[in-house]
Order: sequence, then C-alpha cells, then structure tokens
Amino acid sequence: MARFDRSHTDDLAAFIKASPTPYHACAEAGRRLEAAGFRRLAETGEWPLEEPGGYYTVRDGSIIAWRVTGADFDGFRIFGAHTDTPAFKVKPKPDTGAAGWKQVAVEVYGGVPHQTWLDRDLGVAGRLILRDGSEVLVDVDRALLRIPRLAIHLDRGVNEGRALDPQGQLTPIWGLGQPREGEFLEFIAGEAGVDPDDVIGHDLFTVALDAPGYLGKDDELFAAWRLDNLTSVHAGVAALIAAEDTGSHLPVLAAFNYEEIGSMTYSGAQSPFLESVLRRVLAGDYERYAQAIASSAMMSSDTGNSIHPNYPEKHEPGHRPVAGGGPMIKVSANQRYASGAEEEALFRRAAERAGIPWQYYVNRNSIPGGTTIGPISGTRLGILTVDVGLPILSMHSARELCGADDPARLAELALGLFEH
Repeated sequence: MARFDRSHTDDLAAFIKASPTPYHACAEAGRRLEAAGFRRLAETGEWPLEEPGGYYTVRDGSIIAWRVTGADFDGFRIFGAHTDTPAFKVKPKPDTGAAGWKQVAVEVYGGVPHQTWLDRDLGVAGRLILRDGSEVLVDVDRALLRIPRLAIHLDRGVNEGRALDPQGQLTPIWGLGQPREGEFLEFIAGEAGVDPDDVIGHDLFTVALDAPGYLGKDDELFAAWRLDNLTSVHAGVAALIAAEDTGSHLPVLAAFNYEEIGSMTYSGAQSPFLESVLRRVLAGDYERYAQAIASSAMMSSDTGNSIHPNYPEKHEPGHRPVAGGGPMIKVSANQRYASGAEEEALFRRAAERAGIPWQYYVNRNSIPGGTTIGPISGTRLGILTVDVGLPILSMHSARELCGADDPARLAELALGLFEH
C-alpha cells in the first residue's frame, strides 16, 4: 500500500527551500530525523553500536543515517544520494568591481549552464567557520546578487549562440561604488549574527531564489532549483523514517557532498566515510562486516534526463523516459551507471514491492552522459549497486522540472528497497 502521495511533493518544496546548500540539507535532514526519534552521533565519540534505534552522523555536507532494529542482521540496504548542486562559489577574497559597480568574485562549481543564471535575482548561503572551530550556517534569502546580461543592442549576435567567459562575464553585481576589501564578508557575518573577526573560513554559494512550485494545466509538473539531487535526499529521509518491516537488513541513507565535482574529498563518495560508518555499526568486526557486505545492496539515486520534446534526437531512440512516468533504472554498458542483470533484478523487485511505474534510461551511443556515486560507492565498498533516479528536464539549470507525482514514487522505491 502506497505511503506517499502528492503531499510528499509539497513537503519536498519545503525541504528544498530549507536546503540551499549541502550544509543546510544535512541540517534539515537531521532535524527531520531527530523529530522522528533519531539521534546524532559524533564521529569523535563512542557509539552505542547495536543498541536498537535510529542514528545519523554528519561530515562536511554529507550525512549518513541508519536504523538498528535489534533483529537478526545479515546485510545492509543502502539508499545513496548527493547533497550538492552546480552553482557559483564565492572566492576567498570576494570583493571586486569595475566601472562604478561593486561585485562579488565567484568560481564555477560543477557543470553550470551559464545562461540560466543570467538576469536572475540571487541570494547567498553556506557556512562560516569561526576561530573556535564551530560552524555557523547562513542563508541570505533575499535578492542580493545579479549576473546582468549584456543588452541585445550591444550584442546583436546573442541569439546566434555565444560562449560566456566565466572569469570576466559571470561576476555578479551587488551594489554601486568602489569595492572595499572585507566588505562582503562583513555583511555575511552580520547576517549570520557573528563577529567578522571571528570568521576564519567560509563556503558560500549563490542561491536561486525562485520558490518551488507546480505548473501545467492540472499542476502535473513541479519546478524548482536543486531537484538534482534533493529529490533523492528527501526521498531517502522520508523512506528511512517510514521503514518498518526491514527484516534482516539494516536500512541506511548515505547522502554525499561533492558529487558534482568528482567526489574526491574526505567526505565524498570516494572517501572512506561510508565504509567507516558501516564498520563501526558492526563494532569493527571485520569478518562479520565482510559477510554483511556480501549480502548487501545499494541503490544510488540521482536525477536523469527526461526526453526533451524540442531535442528528441539527443536521446537514445529505444529508451525514452518521460517526466511523470516514474523512476528510471539507469543502464550503461561501460558502467557509467552501476547497473547490470543482478542490479536490474534488485531494482525491479523494489519497484514491484512499491507498486510504482518505472522506466529505463540509456545514453545515446554518440552522446555519453554523466556518472553518479553508484560506480564509485559500489567499487569502494565492493557492494552490489544499482543506479536509479527521476527523469527531469533542464538538469543543472537554476530551475529544473519533473513530474509532480514522481518524487513520491521515488520515496516508495526507497521503501521498496528498505522493506521486504
């Protein structure tokens, strides 16, 4: 019986609004988990190990949560996702400007389609690290920045296609006058309610401010920034909280930061973070851990490309997933997605238990697609892994689009993985 419906998408909108950066996403996921009785554990502290209950831990914008039931245990069921999104990251010395304009120096983070960020009111969010080592989240949730487009009168060839120089033409403005060193970070510190002199590090990103919302004649579409990949983080949190009959498997949510730039960090999917957590859950017993991994499975959930009605030639002709048609299993012969016959069987069993429609996604031979945490985590852990996700349009844009009923179906799929 389905446990998620369109209200799940309403809740996703709230989750997205509360999660403008990976750090906020972990905080919001943690808040929801704690409201459901989960307990946060510090990696530096002692863990209760196999004591029944829900637990989670956070590292640098990545979150891992799990539930111990106390029943006989013979393997993990892991639902994986990522918390980051392509955007513009504020440089260490942000104050710059030209021709009487104050600007903020930024660097491109991940695969950003530049044009989607032009002439858009932007906020700033992220974290500040204070001198005492503490972390403070900040979210300037109002129009602060703008990357202005050159007027068509001065760029008559703009509609013929023109690449933008990310160094010189994607620097947002935020005021008038001469830039003053330290001014921007003083402002951000004030927004966070801290002394600027106490701030000794920051991770700050541009934020698309448009509110998530429905569109279409019957509200059958849902648009928002960070559908990639907060749809999966939100689905995993909801499913882990709702999971009841997990049998002999221990359910785990693993949502990693830095997927959009390759995962090669101390908290990303290529790091030992997840492996360390799973080993600690089993009290460091390697023999038991090895046996558990051999009986475990992971579902790597990320968005994928829905067929685009204006560019059908860009898609594989025999496999044309569409937004609103349910989650996809993502298949790649070259293992850019971690899916083969065993993995497909894992996916189909979970989808059948969930009672949801589903689709295949395969890249066109002449257009290789991106990859996910699936092959990385599967290789790192030596665990059976399948790649899945929702079909969307405008991936990596400042505003993406999916079917309004698909987020709930993804949560049902996660439940189908956790429960059987």
